[in-house]
Amino acid sequence: MSYNKPLPRPDTTNGPFWAGAKQGKLMLQYCKACGDTRFPPSHICPKCLSSDQDWKEASGKGTLQSWIEMHRAYWDGYKGEIPYRVALIQLEEGPVVVSNIDNNSDNLRLGQPVTVVFDAVTDDVTIPKFTLA
Repeated sequence: MSYNKPLPRPDTTNGPFWAGAKQGKLMLQYCKACGDTRFPPSHICPKCLSSDQDWKEASGKGTLQSWIEMHRAYWDGYKGEIPYRVALIQLEEGPVVVSNIDNNSDNLRLGQPVTVVFDAVTDDVTIPKFTLA
């Protein structure tokens, strides 16, 4: 079975994030000058404008800040998963990420703890998603 949903395009800025996901690690970029941890990654720190950036492994833990249930498949690959959930996750380290929360989670509530899971969708791409902790 082929994967027919949109795939990320790793590049020099986000490559470490996708390489980490392939290894089952949630990686976040941080500024070596001021310590700001953020997502999405950038060549320049938005807090202090330093270009001295590095990566660290995140805990993979966070809280559910918001979510929606998609009832329309904007790409054919999602037709079999309707409805699916798109969520805002506040990571323990601070950044907020947009991701999917698994459809096996019923009775979602704001502030619920979540944890990252990794979905190897192709031989080259693994996508971090979240489930209730």
